[in-house]
Amino acid sequence: MKLTLISHTLCPYVQRAAIVLAEKGVAFERIDIDLANKPNWFKSISPLGKTPVLQVDDDAIFESAVICEYLDDTLLPRLHPADALKRAQHRAWMEFGSALLNTIGAFYNAADAASLARHREDIRHRFAQLEAVLPDQGPYFAGASFSMVDAVFGPVFRYFDVLDSAGEGGFFEQLPKVQAWRAALAARPSVQQAVGGGYAGELHRFLLARGSELSRRIAE
Repeated sequence: MKLTLISHTLCPYVQRAAIVLAEKGVAFERIDIDLANKPNWFKSISPLGKTPVLQVDDDAIFESAVICEYLDDTLLPRLHPADALKRAQHRAWMEFGSALLNTIGAFYNAADAASLARHREDIRHRFAQLEAVLPDQGPYFAGASFSMVDAVFGPVFRYFDVLDSAGEGGFFEQLPKVQAWRAALAARPSVQQAVGGGYAGELHRFLLARGSELSRRIAE
């Protein structure tokens, strides 16, 4: 079985698929495309015009959640819990992670200081919700075992590495369990390898180019 991940360098949804592939220990090829200049072959396999797309031999699967579920159905080790209720709860927190990515997008696109502050507080609130459900004994979402939820949140936390370096940190104050989880995911090889060495600089340039309140602040 030949696996090819069609990706875009900054996409957090691509990163979660790459993390799951790495956790499965399976060989795969990765092809980055320019979403501003999509090749025709990509349009034919991605009906929504988005990355990631996973090619399995001659067949294509699109949407990151579907890709991750397919990989967990077909390859060991399993990243979802065996118990059906816990598995459903994990899937719900995966959706929470996707919603948090939308909130982060609203934060870095905020047009003015008031909007930026509002979205910052929203992000803080969501991390406080996570603090309340994380186990006392980590290091991961479910404790000792790395799960699909961890694959979702590795790319989420990566945004804050760049925001910290740009002087826009402080999101995790008084949230010790979230801080410890963030550190554990940052140290995980699959999370580290989900992006290239130039990722931080590319994300910094992306944020500067938004023309937003955050862009103006980090340019100072």
